[in-house]
Amino acid sequence: MELALALAIGILGGSGVWLLMRPRTFQLIIGLSLLSYSVNLFIFSMGRFPIGSPPILEPGGAGDPANYADPLPQSLVLTAIVIGFATTALFLVVMMAARGLTGGDHVDGRPPR
Repeated sequence: MELALALAIGILGGSGVWLLMRPRTFQLIIGLSLLSYSVNLFIFSMGRFPIGSPPILEPGGAGDPANYADPLPQSLVLTAIVIGFATTALFLVVMMAARGLTGGDHVDGRPPR
């Protein structure tokens, strides 16, 4: 499980950085999204993955905090997903406006020579 998660984080992060280096604005936006997904997965994985423990505390009993996931990374990731969605929508609107003004979707506003 940990290997699959580490590979997913690495592939998403590497693909996001590679797309950030591309000359088109749409590829840049997709690269930023992939990079934010990889950071969200990394933060979410810091909250531990308890396997084989009950999801809730039993009535009248005290539970061991080491057996449960940390809720703080989960709330941070949820907030980051909402903020990431809003900024992606803003980037797409700005990209469409820039394409209407310049006639192209290159990052620097000029087509390659």
